[in-house]
Order: sequence, then C-alpha cells, then structure tokens
Amino acid sequence: MNGLAQALRNGLAELADPDAAPTMQAYMKSAMPFRGVPKPVRGRVLRAALAAHPVPDGAALATTVDDLWGAAAYREERYLAMDLAGHRRHLPWVGLDWLPRLRAWIVDAGWWDVTDELANRHVGRLLRAHPTEVTPLVRGWATDPDRWLRRTSVICQLSARADIDLDLLTTAIEDNTADPDFFLRKGIGWALRQHARTDPDWVRAFVSAHPELSPLSRREALRVVGEAG
Repeated sequence: MNGLAQALRNGLAELADPDAAPTMQAYMKSAMPFRGVPKPVRGRVLRAALAAHPVPDGAALATTVDDLWGAAAYREERYLAMDLAGHRRHLPWVGLDWLPRLRAWIVDAGWWDVTDELANRHVGRLLRAHPTEVTPLVRGWATDPDRWLRRTSVICQLSARADIDLDLLTTAIEDNTADPDFFLRKGIGWALRQHARTDPDWVRAFVSAHPELSPLSRREALRVVGEAG
C-alpha cells in the first residue's frame, strides 16, 4: 500500500463535509462524487501528508499520483494527484516522460478543472523548457478529436509572456475558430487576452485579421485592450 496516497485519502475522509459535497459535485457537473473538501483545506491535507511521507524521488512520485488518480473514488483525490505533481519540490521530476500521463489525465477527466490546471502548470512549462520536443505534440493536439486536448493547445501558453511561441498560438487558434464549443471559444479569448497584457498591438491586429473569431472569443480577447484606435 502506498503510504502517502493512503494518508491523503485518510486526510480527505477526516475533513469531509457531506453538506458541501453535493453542491461541489453539482457545480463541477461531475459524475465522480466529492468529499466536500475545498482547495485551502486540501492544501493542509497535502502538507500534513508530505510531512509524514516525503516523496524520495521521481519514481515514487509517479507511483503515488498513479495510485491516487487511477483508484480515485472522489474527485479531490485527483486534485491531490495534480497538487503533488505541481508541488515546487517535485517539479524537477515532472519531465518529458510525463507527457503521456498528462495527456491521459486530460482526456480521462474530460473537464475544464483538470485541463486548465495541467495546461498551465505542466504542459506550458514543458513546452517552454523543451520546445523542440513538445511543440509538435501540442500542434497535433490542436486538431485532436478530443476537445480538451484542443483547449490545452490553445491555453498552454498563458504564462509564457515574452517567451510565447506566436506561430504555435496562431495555429492552435486558427485550427479551432470554427468549432462551436463554448470551452474552446472561451479558451481562445482567454489566450489572446492574456497575451494582450504583453503585446496589445499584436492581439488587436490578430483579432482584426480574423473576422471569423466568434463574438465570445473576440469579446474576451479585447477585454483589457479594446479595439484598435
């Protein structure tokens, strides 16, 4: 039995809120039930479990997150798997070999909470660190049948700032502008709005040159910069 995974499950069980759980499940439209443990409390569970069961190496980290994710009975267990992977002490162990795992989690969860966390915290970080290896993968996700991989391709550069790959962003957006999916359209607007904080002129020009953008994407893209003067 994995001691850290079990300590995390026990911590969730001890702090479960049966009154909050149905509301959280309904809000997230989740088929998997919740324990009713909000993020700040999950943070305390994680800190206590790591103090008692520190992760010694990358292999142990992979074993623990696979246990938490694969055997999860409550959605917070999957959140804790992501929290473990995203812990500052563990990030050096989350490298290119994790990409199949991250992809599987995105597709398996099939919802924005997991997609957005993994796109921003991990896929984007690996893309910036290993552009030669990761760029073709993300470019392929832009046309994948799975909408959550497509959303990942659009939003994975939210934290890139001046290091953004504009060719990749352009490809990801252009490959998805015709898709009526709300989460893709919202993601396109979000990605453009975030880049507008670094280069507002580029975003204004991009929106102007792409009249096929949905009203939602356009509105979100220009929220902080407005139309070109």
